[in-house]
Amino acid sequence: MPVKPCPICNHAAVPAFKPFCSRRCADVDLARWLGGNYAIPVPPDDDDMPDLDVDTTPQKFSG
Repeated sequence: MPVKPCPICNHAAVPAFKPFCSRRCADVDLARWLGGNYAIPVPPDDDDMPDLDVDTTPQKFSG
């Protein structure tokens, strides 16, 4: 079975760091996850959408 390349630098993966070739590439991948570079897209929830039936224009009051 052929060795898959490291997803960061394309060198051959090493069993100790699989699927990466080194600790450095594993840390680069972790930093990308923690930095928000990788994200799983999801459709917005109804709670995230503004209620379009409510009038949100400012009202002037005379007083």
